[in-house]
Amino acid sequence: MSSCNGNCSTCGSDCADRKQESLLAQLNPKSSVKKVIAVVSGKGGVGKSTVTSMLAVAMARKGKRAAVLDADITGPSVPTAFGVTECQGATEDGLYPAVTRGGIQVMSINLLLDNNTDPVVWRGPVIAGAVKQFWTDVIWEDVDFMFVDMPPGTGDVPLTVFQSLPVDGIVIVTSPQDLVSMIVSKAVKMANMMHIPVLGFVENYSYLQCPDCGKKIQVFGQSKLDQVAAEFGLPVLARLPIDPKVAECCDCGLIETVDTDAVADVIAAVEKA
Repeated sequence: MSSCNGNCSTCGSDCADRKQESLLAQLNPKSSVKKVIAVVSGKGGVGKSTVTSMLAVAMARKGKRAAVLDADITGPSVPTAFGVTECQGATEDGLYPAVTRGGIQVMSINLLLDNNTDPVVWRGPVIAGAVKQFWTDVIWEDVDFMFVDMPPGTGDVPLTVFQSLPVDGIVIVTSPQDLVSMIVSKAVKMANMMHIPVLGFVENYSYLQCPDCGKKIQVFGQSKLDQVAAEFGLPVLARLPIDPKVAECCDCGLIETVDTDAVADVIAAVEKA
């Protein structure tokens, strides 16, 4: 409604915003989560899970209790990055997530499979339901910031997360390619449709720095992100290089050892969300 002031208690109308609010899933009674940040991308292969993990690590280093909800059910990679293989256990009250060496709580479908290479061959609504259960059935203990690693695109799971979880803000991860304008625009427009603020962009694989001379090589060509960011009036919060050391740490379960200084501005924006 054009006259909506955002306060449903002052209005008796059954508007779209009120209906959307009623779709929020109930957090497990034993859980406490203060802020939820969704990390999204319009397409796959941009290193979104790595960025999500780095944000959780950076937040934990600031003394905050961080968590990662891995909503990428068919392509879960967060447990591998953190080197965790199983949950803490379950009680009649719910399921306890895995806890990393640095105290970050992690929940992912791969923590529940007998073999982490088994494919999850489920239809969209079932996958979306599983993600919702990660919110309702998992016991998240005193979480200050939860980062939700979203699957790429604008399908069932992103829609479920945006409607069912109280998302405080969205960070969009992209890469410096010609496709970025169209793909990023879709992600921003979906966020606007769901009335969730976009905090800004992270450009991953932005450049490769020569280890000998220090020159920055733009492997994927000249970035187009600044133009898109200006179009939507949103900031570019970080430009992350192609770094073999980060890739190696993810493969070895040592993401908590990487340097996270490059995402400092992203963390600052998240804290203000």
